[in-house]
Amino acid sequence: MKPRHVKFLVGGLVVAAALGYLMVGSLQETLVYFVTPTELREQGAGAVGRALRVGGMVEPGSIQWEPRTLELAFRLSDGVAVVAVRHRGVPPDLFAEGRGAVVEGTVTAEGVFQASQILAKHSEEYRPPREGEGKAELRERFKSLLREKPAS
Repeated sequence: MKPRHVKFLVGGLVVAAALGYLMVGSLQETLVYFVTPTELREQGAGAVGRALRVGGMVEPGSIQWEPRTLELAFRLSDGVAVVAVRHRGVPPDLFAEGRGAVVEGTVTAEGVFQASQILAKHSEEYRPPREGEGKAELRERFKSLLREKPAS
């Protein structure tokens, strides 16, 4: 093999390695996982102050909403552990008791999760309306999306 070909081959490998490194790095930055309340409890004091996402079900009867101050408090559960969550701001339209939610924020020294953002989960099932389908049938199919927000 000629020295010119070797230089070209080595240069190509360096460029390919650099592109691979950049692709893997950007992929790792965009993947954000959430932990369950049980996993958060297992982390203990190590979770305090770290930016996290916690996912679970909003416990029925746990939502406390103060519309004047926009203070929201509720509990997330995975069926094993429960985490208290505080948030300041308007909750998403799909946010309700008994529904799934993912919260982004940090754990305080008191063990309360201070959420900066709430992501409400929605039904993953989609069926387009059929011709001739009335409002009653649509309301029944999408009843989980039409739940009223808790009274303030």
